[in-house]
Amino acid sequence: MKTIDTIIFDLGGVLIDWNPEYVFLDAFNGDKKQMQWFLENVCTMAWNENQDAGYPIAKATADLIAKFPEYEHYIRMYYDDWEQMLAGAIEGTVSILRKCLDTKKYKVIALTNWSAETFPIAQKHFEFLNWFEGIVVSGDEKTRKPYRAIFDITLNRFNIQPETSIFIDDNLKNIEMANSLHINGIHFKNPVQLLSELKTYNIIL
Repeated sequence: MKTIDTIIFDLGGVLIDWNPEYVFLDAFNGDKKQMQWFLENVCTMAWNENQDAGYPIAKATADLIAKFPEYEHYIRMYYDDWEQMLAGAIEGTVSILRKCLDTKKYKVIALTNWSAETFPIAQKHFEFLNWFEGIVVSGDEKTRKPYRAIFDITLNRFNIQPETSIFIDDNLKNIEMANSLHINGIHFKNPVQLLSELKTYNIIL
């Protein structure tokens, strides 16, 4: 096994607890079934990912209202109340991030699927977003994970060798793409599991 010199963190679901349910459970008066139907059929994750890849939020909102006019109020809430979807930092992972930096052994990068329009909101909330050597934001690049292009951008921009890097993400499809490019992947489930898997790469924090 080659010595790891770079650690690449996903943000949402790894370092930041983000979930549309934090807005829509209240919006639907606690009716989880109705909320889930709305998020699976109207403001879907696929729709959100389109904005993560650079599609303008105003245009995306208008498109969806034209398709589902009866849900206009709720569709507008998705981005009007987007800040409330940020529940906070996943502190266990933030602690791991800090320890990775403290060792001074690793280049530490973030690679995130995030709209360029909403990412500045997250930057206001989370000081640790200033700790990275660099952050690749999908909305700025007009592509997103799990497409190869955004991984190539990250590797090239920061002069990263795939075989000596680790990529941490909570989405298995993103890990599978990273692995296909010879990047070592850790499918994140929780901070305890992450710490344990880092040890298998001789990263002791």
